Amino acid sequence: MIDLSMVRFTKRVCNDVTLHVAESGPENGPLVILLHGFPEFWFGWREQIAALAGAGYHLVIPDQRGYNLSDKPKGIENYDVDKLSDDVLALAAHYTNEPFRLVGHDWGALAAWWTATRHPEKLRSLCVLNCPHPAIWTDAMKNDPVQRRASWYVRVFALPWLPEFLLRNRNFRGLVGAIRGANRAVPDEDVEIYRKAWAQPGALTAMLNWYSAVLRRKFDPIPRASIAVPVHIIWGQQDVAALPALAKASKALCSNATLTFLPDATHWVAHDEPERVNALLLDALKS
Repeated sequence: MIDLSMVRFTKRVCNDVTLHVAESGPENGPLVILLHGFPEFWFGWREQIAALAGAGYHLVIPDQRGYNLSDKPKGIENYDVDKLSDDVLALAAHYTNEPFRLVGHDWGALAAWWTATRHPEKLRSLCVLNCPHPAIWTDAMKNDPVQRRASWYVRVFALPWLPEFLLRNRNFRGLVGAIRGANRAVPDEDVEIYRKAWAQPGALTAMLNWYSAVLRRKFDPIPRASIAVPVHIIWGQQDVAALPALAKASKALCSNATLTFLPDATHWVAHDEPERVNALLLDALKS
């Protein structure tokens, strides 16, 4: 269990939403924003907080829009990647005018990729965990039958009312099963913390809107080597929903990128191998 004495909480108005934010580390340290994925919230980075804050970084870890204690605007259009990226930039502006370091996992990494694509001048570096660039992912969903089969659930999640009903059923049994897909056991007390976040009014609808929004979005092809921000991609190779080829294709979009595969880790790479991931992040954040 994370030592909550290391974490302080605040709320920040970012564009049209108020985000609930966890912070740790020295306030005068270099800014690192950590973006969680589905179906997590700030708590998803619990294994990284002590290591990164202890190294002197100022960690800012929001519940992204739609999640846990942050605002949950209605309408799929409010979860477009442009808005998600704008949230990140607005959040960073509360702390610094200088380029900052950005880390994301899953859908949080999607928002991070898009921030680096649209506004590379705002970033010092980017680290992504088990998430391809959105242009790569949407292309694979259209043209790669193997990836389409692996990500079958994405189109189900974009259906009206049914996925929310199924995920809420039996005390969020489906979501509990998802996070327990990690190689390391998730303690019961952590599961209860997740359940409390999922039970927030409007949360499941908003969380699923991320899926619907990205499926509606059309991405132009991104030229090879066009993303100039230093990028480190960390990828658990046992991810059943995102094939390693997506990581390689995403790396090709970057002019300065490192790709590290962890052969025994799942999609939940930061939970499976926290010590290894923390070491990789600390090395990447030095740039």
